[in-house]
Amino acid sequence: MKIAVLHTADALEEPVDPILAQLQETLTGLGHEATTVVVDADAMHVAAAIKEQNPDLVFNLAESFGGKSALESNVAALLNLLGMRYTGSSPQGLLLAGDKILTKKVLGFHGINTPEFATVFRGDLDWAGKITFPCIVKPPQEDASLGITAASVVHDIGSLLTQIDSIQQEFQQPALVEQFIEGREFYVGVLGNSSPVTLPAIEMQFKGFPDGKPQIASWEAKWGDDGTNTGAEFQGTESVFPNDVPEEQAEKMAKVALDAFAALRLRDYGRIDLRVTDKEEIYVIEANPNCYLEQKSEFARAAQNGGLEYPALVSRIVELASARYSR
Repeated sequence: MKIAVLHTADALEEPVDPILAQLQETLTGLGHEATTVVVDADAMHVAAAIKEQNPDLVFNLAESFGGKSALESNVAALLNLLGMRYTGSSPQGLLLAGDKILTKKVLGFHGINTPEFATVFRGDLDWAGKITFPCIVKPPQEDASLGITAASVVHDIGSLLTQIDSIQQEFQQPALVEQFIEGREFYVGVLGNSSPVTLPAIEMQFKGFPDGKPQIASWEAKWGDDGTNTGAEFQGTESVFPNDVPEEQAEKMAKVALDAFAALRLRDYGRIDLRVTDKEEIYVIEANPNCYLEQKSEFARAAQNGGLEYPALVSRIVELASARYSR
């Protein structure tokens, strides 16, 4: 097939995102013709570039439009309007999972455990659950941990109000105030559609964090102070395949991940992030549709651990997307 890899312009900034070369090389090795299309801030230009290439399938890596993560679903919507076949989640799935407030409301409706929360924007209270300190304050429509720092975890009213104001000022979004869940953090990949399966769980460990620093995958932890860290391991963290998770708990985590994947209408592949308390309570803290597919990413490593080498993983995603349109 002729497959166009759709990505945002920032992937070409130094250091260039390694997934572009990896994916093109892999698709070519699988016998496909691989090209690229850049998503810039001009929808007409993007549409014209895609139509000019007229691919059989678009491999959708675009996580924003015009630098705005909240517009990620619009890219998939544009592909729909152009009649293009593409990998990954639909506009509906990207919208539900891309807005953490909507995510929590949908999961709550389906009886899937998420931390208690409140949302507020410029003095208007949308919802307030039974939350207690400590809390974590987030922008609900950003990814890659943008807006999340060590200061995001608050223990008193003064710090809470400061963080709410900071989120509103910087991102022009409601502030999501969420109960901070102490516990182990796991990432569970999901692959498939009509009969999705989970990949082996990866645990994010925070062994390198200083004492007293909240154990969260903040923006600085992920990308470094200057935003140039592209390694698999975050600063002060280590992602490992745990060997001390009881089989019963692993099965429960897998079921929660599958339930969340279905409730949010995700497609083809995605990653569900969980926190598990000492009492073995499982909370969904985030859903990642069209999650990062770089070879050293948690998703690709989990697939490899489950028996899918990188070329087989890419081939499987292409097959899943193609099969949806064949039906």
